[in-house]
Amino acid sequence: MRLGVLSNLAAGGGGQRAERIKEFLRDHPDVPHIQPDGPGGIGEALHHLAERGVDVLAVSGGDGTLQRTLTELLANGQIFPELPLVAPLRAGRTNMSALDIGSDRSPARALEKLRQSTRDNSIRAQVVKRSVLRVSLGDDLGPQYGMFCGFGTIHRAIELTHRVFPYGRSQGVFGSGVMTGLLLLRHALGKRDGVLDPDRVEIALDGTRVAASRFHVVMATTLDRLFLKIRPFWGRERAPIRFTALEPEGRNPWKNVIKVLRGLEPVDERGAVEAGYTSHNVHTTELTLDCGLTIDGELFEPRPGRTVTLSADDRLRFVQT
Repeated sequence: MRLGVLSNLAAGGGGQRAERIKEFLRDHPDVPHIQPDGPGGIGEALHHLAERGVDVLAVSGGDGTLQRTLTELLANGQIFPELPLVAPLRAGRTNMSALDIGSDRSPARALEKLRQSTRDNSIRAQVVKRSVLRVSLGDDLGPQYGMFCGFGTIHRAIELTHRVFPYGRSQGVFGSGVMTGLLLLRHALGKRDGVLDPDRVEIALDGTRVAASRFHVVMATTLDRLFLKIRPFWGRERAPIRFTALEPEGRNPWKNVIKVLRGLEPVDERGAVEAGYTSHNVHTTELTLDCGLTIDGELFEPRPGRTVTLSADDRLRFVQT
């Protein structure tokens, strides 16, 4: 099998990781590689790698680079004769998908492992199949693909993180962790305005409408865990999309939010599920909303009355390193 690299060297602000990736690519001219000319150049870059016979695609960047790559691969299935194995590298500001799928902390070391396993034909042992979210935004953008989708509060929190923290890796896990902690504290203290202002969202899960219409947090993912290893979902159904929504009227916010972050079902003293906390594994989700949303950190601005449909019928073969 032939390894190829799509590298967004600007991801995460560049730095030492980008230099080590450049050094690897200089030392191994047999590995086809290309740096896209901005986000809009990813499709052209993939065509270039397909023409070079690449069937193991290393994506060097963060969650946003991987999201745009997945969208090009799955929305335009004619780029490669057969969808390549995809190896996400931890080379961006946030690397939530790569971390969950399984990627070496060092992107350059991951590339060396991939090169070796393609040469000795052992890469099949590193392949895992994972479901990918298909997000239909109901507009002329066409379907988007990714691993995580967040609405309202999550969209605003990412915008605030980008404004507060300087560009680079501090906007990644560090900035997201600090912002999440501050917002949780505000929530527990009852200060639920601004970023935490509830959003009006109509939700149907596998065709069944959720009774509530105002939420602090709405999210969906096909990942097993999110950044900082939090796992805010506890559904037991056998379905690919993990969906969680928190209502502003939820009781015992401090105690139950801690449970939610650990993936524990919020229950009262009698063992009954607390009102205001919803988490299910589903096949499809339909949402009608006015607020903005994010797909793997890529921001989509609010649009009144937007209908968003989530599904996860596509499964890709990813490579762990």
